Amino acid sequence: MAVVWTLSSSSTPLGVPLRHPFDWLGHSLEYLVLAYALGRAGGRRGLALGLAVWFGASDEVHQAFVAGRDAGIQDWLFDLLGAWLGSRLSNKPGSRPVRRPPEDAPKVTPLAQTEFWP
Repeated sequence: MAVVWTLSSSSTPLGVPLRHPFDWLGHSLEYLVLAYALGRAGGRRGLALGLAVWFGASDEVHQAFVAGRDAGIQDWLFDLLGAWLGSRLSNKPGSRPVRRPPEDAPKVTPLAQTEFWP
């Protein structure tokens, strides 16, 4: 998120201005990576999508105050598209193995249910 915020604080984030439709591709890729990272870190793709979309909206407001940049609903929609795809890719089935104890493992009683006095 800090990288996105830093890039959007510049009038030419990559050193050269991106023309349409390449700027929309940049928005989508940027938020795809963000939502993917959030989804992998938290394991909850719905939350990752929500955070990325919210951050995209706040970033568009931020860009309205940066010289040489403008805020637009189309940019935010491409943020949304990239975030949706990134969140879906973050938790593909089989991407995170589920760890289960072996069937013959001893059952552990939680400490709260343990009796200390006979």
